[in-house]
Amino acid sequence: MTQDRIAAARSRKRTQLPEEVATYVRELIISGAVRPGDFLRMEPIAEAVGVSNTPVREGLLALKSEGFVRLEPRRGFVVAPFTQQDIRDLFWAQAQLGAELAARAAVNITPEQLKALDENLKEYDAAIASGDEEAIAEIGHQFHRQVNLAANSHRLALLQGAVVKHLPNRFYATIEGQVAGASHDHPLLLEALRKGHTKKARSLMEVHILEGADHLIESLIKQGLWADAEEKPA
Repeated sequence: MTQDRIAAARSRKRTQLPEEVATYVRELIISGAVRPGDFLRMEPIAEAVGVSNTPVREGLLALKSEGFVRLEPRRGFVVAPFTQQDIRDLFWAQAQLGAELAARAAVNITPEQLKALDENLKEYDAAIASGDEEAIAEIGHQFHRQVNLAANSHRLALLQGAVVKHLPNRFYATIEGQVAGASHDHPLLLEALRKGHTKKARSLMEVHILEGADHLIESLIKQGLWADAEEKPA
């Protein structure tokens, strides 16, 4: 490997490690595992992700720029408050982009891509039957990714990816209603894509994603996340 390639590989690794930290902490926050006002100690995060403190700090600084955490002088990083409307806004943005991508996919999807989505549904059912929550989350994510790719709209898919990273994935299967919703909606979406029904694909995808906000908010309410604020569902 040339020196240039070594340097490029090291650069990618330096970039990836803080993002791994940011992903881990985002999911802690959105899942309710840590609460607004909680301080985020760097050492446990470094141990959980398997990195040093430097990428932890870089990852937390990235989350600060996204509004997930605050940096309090001489005290450290603390989870920033977030509301039910914040969650709905994230899902709304994902739903608008996802709906447009689904509509475009209904026009551009290939027989090979339809076959891959058929296989995805079978794998999803198998993961549910086995109770493999990690596989359920990954296969569900891959369904949406394959639809986005089938849209053949690279820039729009990149924008969607930037929004999706703010939302849950690894604990997806533990959110009540989310798995059942996908089991019902994904086959309907695939049928709309197969028939080239752009309006139906758009509508189904938008409703499917927005319902995810309801499921997540209900889960967090049950955990008592907004109990002190007595915030009511929007």
